[in-house]
Amino acid sequence: MILKVYQNYIGKQFLSTFIKTVFIFVTLAFILNIFEEINFFKDLDVSMGIPIFLTFLNIPSIIFEIFPFIFLITTQFFFIKLIEQNENISFKNFGLSNLRIIKLLATLSFLIGVIIVTIFYNLSSNLKHSYLNIKNSYAKDNKYLAVITENGIWIKDAKDGITSIINAEDLKGSFLNNVDIVQFDEEFNFIQNISTNQINIENKIWKSESALLNDEIKSNQRISDYQLKTNLDFQDINSLFSNLTSLSIFELNDLKNKYDDINYSSIEVDSAIQKIISFPIYLMLMTVLSSTIMMNINQNRTKIFHLIFGILISVIIYYLSFFFEELGKNEQVPVMVSIWIPLLMISIVSTINLVRINEK
Repeated sequence: MILKVYQNYIGKQFLSTFIKTVFIFVTLAFILNIFEEINFFKDLDVSMGIPIFLTFLNIPSIIFEIFPFIFLITTQFFFIKLIEQNENISFKNFGLSNLRIIKLLATLSFLIGVIIVTIFYNLSSNLKHSYLNIKNSYAKDNKYLAVITENGIWIKDAKDGITSIINAEDLKGSFLNNVDIVQFDEEFNFIQNISTNQINIENKIWKSESALLNDEIKSNQRISDYQLKTNLDFQDINSLFSNLTSLSIFELNDLKNKYDDINYSSIEVDSAIQKIISFPIYLMLMTVLSSTIMMNINQNRTKIFHLIFGILISVIIYYLSFFFEELGKNEQVPVMVSIWIPLLMISIVSTINLVRINEK
């Protein structure tokens, strides 16, 4: 009964610290993001409410990305409070060992992680989608649009008064295959239709060795070395499909299937899905790591030392995860390996620290 009372107490204290830490990071994210939005709208005639509204839409996706480090710092603050009030000694006197405390915090972090993935992430992705749609409507270079459907890749591009509607079966390397282009003038009157088996989109001037042109006067006119001036190159098109934070996990899965259907690389989508699946475990491991560090270092250290040390650990883990994630995206290692190897490394360090704690 006594153990259950203390377990409830620890759970409430950890959740209270977690909420306070989240609030601090939300405030910081708001301050940083609002300046970015104001800078974006500085040359546009909009009210101050637009940047503020967009900032609130964008904050949840920012917080989701930094949740692992929020959990690490939350755990630090939790243990600092225990140590300052000598509650860790009281727990030992009542038979609540360090390992039992860590197990309780790890379980709680995992459960919170499941809630974050199933509820918070879907909410943040929807808000991010609205954020991108609103912001893109104000973008000065919003002259093109690209989507992927079951019928292949569709691209709308406006250049020099001509609007091109481009449909391609798939994208392999820097080549669009089985391409059909319909062009209209500014009044949306038909100009011509261009068909080609393959077109190189490496630069903003797309090139095809052979194309068929059809207009109101001539049909099936064969053109060698055809060139199409556009606003887009291969990198631009890739970037249009790369913002995955605005998609829920179900939408990511649908997008992966569409990419596979048109032979478009789904590596980034696979990576995003694996990150979401592993997220509760990631949060749990960050809590365990932070707990073991706090129990192994000198408890007489100042709060500033603990905070700086936590930030340093966060930076190291961030760049470690980023490094392996890029290896996965560049196909140097399998995507699953690139996501799970950093977690395995955190697990090993935490296990070593747990052994040291158990020996004390």
